[in-house]
Amino acid sequence: MPMSSNSSSNSGIIIDSGRRALLGTAAIGVAAAISASLFPVRGASAASESAIRPFRIDVPEADLVELRRRVLATRWPDRETVSDQSQGIPLAKLQPLVHYWGTQYDWRKIEARMNALPQFITDIDGIDIHFIHVRSRHPNALPVIITHGWPGSVFEQLKVIDPLTNPTAHGGRSEDAFDVVIPSMPGYGFSGKPKDTGWGPERTARIWAELMKRLGYTHYVAQGGDWGSPVSGAMARLAPAGLLGIHINLPAIVPPDIAAILAAGGPAPAGLSKKERAAFDAFTAAAKMGNRSYAVMMGTRPQTIGYGLTDSPAGLAAWMLGHPGFTHWTYDGTDPEKSPDEVLDDVTLYWLTNSAASSARLYWEYGGRSPALAGPEKTAEISLPVAITVFPGESYQAPETWARRAYRRLVYFHEVDKGGHFAAWEQPELFSAELRTAFRPLRPAI
Repeated sequence: MPMSSNSSSNSGIIIDSGRRALLGTAAIGVAAAISASLFPVRGASAASESAIRPFRIDVPEADLVELRRRVLATRWPDRETVSDQSQGIPLAKLQPLVHYWGTQYDWRKIEARMNALPQFITDIDGIDIHFIHVRSRHPNALPVIITHGWPGSVFEQLKVIDPLTNPTAHGGRSEDAFDVVIPSMPGYGFSGKPKDTGWGPERTARIWAELMKRLGYTHYVAQGGDWGSPVSGAMARLAPAGLLGIHINLPAIVPPDIAAILAAGGPAPAGLSKKERAAFDAFTAAAKMGNRSYAVMMGTRPQTIGYGLTDSPAGLAAWMLGHPGFTHWTYDGTDPEKSPDEVLDDVTLYWLTNSAASSARLYWEYGGRSPALAGPEKTAEISLPVAITVFPGESYQAPETWARRAYRRLVYFHEVDKGGHFAAWEQPELFSAELRTAFRPLRPAI
């Protein structure tokens, strides 16, 4: 697609200011939007840096041709010597997906889907932040900012946009409507890449608060799973003006005394309830099985692992799909919620934006530790309302007793019967219904 005269590009991504007819009403201040590079030149005026600019994706065909060439030239290892996934993703499971990637997968479908949405970019704290912003047609909609994690992206949340903004079409009520803001994390997707250190969840939380302020929202809520949980938790701890509460689905619930036992590899203490013991056993088993080996590597040597992930598409796919959240995904077309195209959309996004290393550095900033620990997450300092939904396919089932110890204002706790780590991606209708219910008591405050 040709570039318009008032557009500029970086790494194949084009920001097109000619789409105001579609996007102009979707965010505050867009009437003054200007076109700019994905990585803006420092020294620009404060007014231009704070501008919200329309954004669109247009990957050069040459980049897609090169990706297919690399995919089809994959040099494969021998098959694993076990009959399970204890050595990693089985060759017989990954090979067909990669073959499909190089022969039939069409990036342009997700590109068109994204470009049909109101997308924007704005400079905050010296970095460009990409985000989707969809306003509800219903009056008094509650703004929500939803944060993805690794190895996810804004693609995780695409299916929840309509249920949240248009609840009456999905079994909800008009008064349950949300305005939806879905940003790409710094170092991820179409957002800029940090050039220095100090980019942990708290810094992102401050950026999100500034983004909601820049969009003109005086009251809003936040939601997150995976990295979105510590980011949302940090927002609640910082309590920026306007934030009413948070909903998380990877809560930091492990008490300090239990965390110490787990770190030492000790046995379960006496007196645990059935659910507490189940959670303890899940954490113990995960450690023994190496389920967080990816976090250890990225938490200590993200640059080292980045070389291979940046050079090999198949290696990138294997690394990302090695996340425990993907363990039970088939990505072979048998499950419409987990199609090969959806999986490859996400992997291809990381490849085209060259964000394998930049996204991995977030683990280094965190020292590779688990976000499930209440102590390091400073949950005792959170005074805002907290809502939690427990999905059965998550890596651990948060016991309500631990959750109430961790979050002193736990206003909603619900265990559902479907969904896993990527809850919004896997069960968008259920996920959306949970947000409607969890945040309903906060709406009168608007």
